Amino acid sequence: MILTHRIAMSRPMAATMAGAFMLPFGAAPLSAQTIDLSVTLPRLDVAEYHKPYVAIWLEQEGAAPRTLGIWYDVAKKGGEGAKWLRDVRQWWRAAGRSMRLPADGVSGATRGPGTHRLTLTAGRGPLPPLAPGQYVLVIEAAREVGGRELLRLPFAWPGAGGTASARAAGTTELGAVALTVRR
Repeated sequence: MILTHRIAMSRPMAATMAGAFMLPFGAAPLSAQTIDLSVTLPRLDVAEYHKPYVAIWLEQEGAAPRTLGIWYDVAKKGGEGAKWLRDVRQWWRAAGRSMRLPADGVSGATRGPGTHRLTLTAGRGPLPPLAPGQYVLVIEAAREVGGRELLRLPFAWPGAGGTASARAAGTTELGAVALTVRR
């Protein structure tokens, strides 16, 4: 005896199911908003160098700051690395002190000198879908036995089909930082 089952689906549900199966795991739909971010940490000629702690967050007037990334010594025994996160002062005051760390998709290991590229997709991980409006991407670096530097990259997100970009350059702890937002 052969049993057959028929599943009735509405058209929107069928389209959703088809879309879900067409994308490989981890792939974003073509229409997803993405932020491509490039962060350069300069090579410093100092006697004692420690990789900086770096926080990246998004601000919009009237909304709570949204942490997009925090690079710190996540592997230190007993969460000892988190103890120094308060030295990333502006981020700590804006969002850090209320976060539970390590945060999935946000926390990462410190990084050495060089250019680091991040791609964040709206709706996945820490980046929410962005409504049209004015935003500021903020990046702050603080280094043990070193300095601290903060850069602000304001941008206007026009909405679907648009793009936005911003650039800034630090002078001590941060090098060039660039972002592109697209859909």
